[in-house]
Amino acid sequence: MTLTQQNTPETPRRQAVEQAIRRSQAYFGRTQHPEGYWWGELESNATMEAEHLMLCYFLGQGDRERWRKVSNYILSKQREDGSWGQYYEAPGDLSTSVECYFALKLGGLAADSESLQKARRFIMSRGGIPKTRVFTKIWLALFGQWDWKGTPNMPPEMILLPPWVPFNIYEFSSWARATIVPMLIILSQHPTRWVPQWAEIDELYPEPRSETDYALPRPKRLWSWPGMFFQLDRLMGLYQRLPVHPFRGLAERKIVKWVLDHQEADGSWGGIQPPWVYSLIALHHLGFRPDHPAMEKGFSGFEGFAIEDEDTCRVQACISPVWDTCLIQIALLESGMAPDDPSVQRSTRWLLDKQIMTTGDWQVRAKKSEPGGWAFEFHNDKYPDIDDASEVIMALDQARLDPQEEPRLREGIQRGVDWVLALQSKNGGWAAFDKDNNRGYLTKIPFSDFGETLDPPSVDVTAHIVEMLGKLGYKRNFPPLRRAYDYILSEQEENGSWFGRWGVNYIYGVGAVLPALAAIGEDMAQPYVRRAVDWLLGHQNDDGGWGESCGSYVDPTLHGVGPSTASQTAWALLALLAAGEHRSAAARRGVAYLVNTQTEEGCWDEPYFTGTGFPGYGLGERRRDAPRPGERGFQGLDMPAGFMINYHTYRNCWPLLALGRYVNLSLAGGQRHDPTQVLGTAG
Repeated sequence: MTLTQQNTPETPRRQAVEQAIRRSQAYFGRTQHPEGYWWGELESNATMEAEHLMLCYFLGQGDRERWRKVSNYILSKQREDGSWGQYYEAPGDLSTSVECYFALKLGGLAADSESLQKARRFIMSRGGIPKTRVFTKIWLALFGQWDWKGTPNMPPEMILLPPWVPFNIYEFSSWARATIVPMLIILSQHPTRWVPQWAEIDELYPEPRSETDYALPRPKRLWSWPGMFFQLDRLMGLYQRLPVHPFRGLAERKIVKWVLDHQEADGSWGGIQPPWVYSLIALHHLGFRPDHPAMEKGFSGFEGFAIEDEDTCRVQACISPVWDTCLIQIALLESGMAPDDPSVQRSTRWLLDKQIMTTGDWQVRAKKSEPGGWAFEFHNDKYPDIDDASEVIMALDQARLDPQEEPRLREGIQRGVDWVLALQSKNGGWAAFDKDNNRGYLTKIPFSDFGETLDPPSVDVTAHIVEMLGKLGYKRNFPPLRRAYDYILSEQEENGSWFGRWGVNYIYGVGAVLPALAAIGEDMAQPYVRRAVDWLLGHQNDDGGWGESCGSYVDPTLHGVGPSTASQTAWALLALLAAGEHRSAAARRGVAYLVNTQTEEGCWDEPYFTGTGFPGYGLGERRRDAPRPGERGFQGLDMPAGFMINYHTYRNCWPLLALGRYVNLSLAGGQRHDPTQVLGTAG
């Protein structure tokens, strides 16, 4: 039987695929903002709301109606066992649960309420407050609920270290750096806003607070990086207690200037929650009044990150309009929308307007480079994002403006390419924000028990740049491209897959690499490519889709394993299509999964988290030897040091791109455009 004679759920007809494409395009047509951009929710975990409520309380910015809505949202995310987790269907996380518990008490929820009783039972079953991570303890110390002596010592004088000295702030990733600078004030001056007795959380201590050991955990081996930093932390504690600090005033003035200089137009710092809240706390403690422009702009800026209705309010950790817009524009163009369509022209002009032409922290490592990148958010001029820049450039290159605007378009693309090339790291790869940001010893300091403190190159970002260069016509003998190619090959796993730093996980890595290789004309029949294809084929689910749990970052048995999702199915399809597998049964089944799960509105439902902020390794790259239980850095499926993301645009833009490429490849085979014909046939 020929493929054209088959009519099974695993073999979608062209009419159904093209209808799915039209529905998706219509959805994006309805949801484009008049200015030209698209913007979807960035969902994370309930610590965002908990810490926002704690910040409001600390700053004395009381709004009981807002607190009620924030509390309602936190309660809506509580699990049956009383906990709160880091991602959809994750086991409960102790630190997240403690922060939510305390925030709810500050918001007025009674300790004897059923919700808090359930939460308390979960928290105590995990060891209570003493077992929480450092950042949770810092939050509690701000309100007198943890002793400051149980937090790291980081003297303000650290800001005075020049870039060539170890431990200077530019050795840390951009997000860690922007967090550490205000923390130098907080961890040295120990600001405290005492709470009334009814808001205290002594009930979350397994022993009376007077008998609690507040010391930082002592490493098992003192002759090790963690051991050395433990001793250094103790020395810094002794230094803090000295009566005279000759450079303290100079350091604090430099910190204030740095913080004020790094505030963005929307009031944020770095466009993300952690440096934002800590900068406001530090400035508040140093005497900045609520009506000071930096404080006023900083606090009101949260309104642009909040999503509010009659009963709930959630505060996004970050927003992603530039990222959303460029990905959607690429999907629309590759699914058949005309390059000069008015909606594409609007988004193209908006993206061009968002190109950053000012200097930023990235120039510390790339001194002779000129600006030209793009950020993730509406406003983040200090930290343009290399990954964003690569996707924006691909989106712009496929668009067409009016003839008089074309020179501006081409100039913007070239400036962007020049900026990206200037930030290539020594190993041939690209990171997210900086070059050569990979000092591994910094992950061993007591402060670094959450997220990633470094921003080394990653395969997924590098692959996007390779794809960009290939589509722009750069040849394989172009030195930066050659070095990037070698880096990607060196990072391949034995089973054929690649680690995904910014998306979950190995499916994302393969989904980035194979299209990049195809874009530079690689022979996709090579054994290393076929190993990647075989890995994908071996991880396809029975329903035709692909899925991978966030837990794959901590459990090797979950690599490529999880319930099917629209975004991860699309990534797998993009990889298979790049490898010439558009006629394969696996590709047809994947397309059928997307077609059959699309809603009438042209969307896909996806509660699972498929975006990655932090795997929680500290290093910012995959760990070769995972720590064992009881060792520093060990994580279970609760991923206490991780930060996972559900990008609400991923479920829609990536499937549209995959379906568009599938149709284009089928038509490129010389087939007659017949809507009753089955896609993927031999003709």
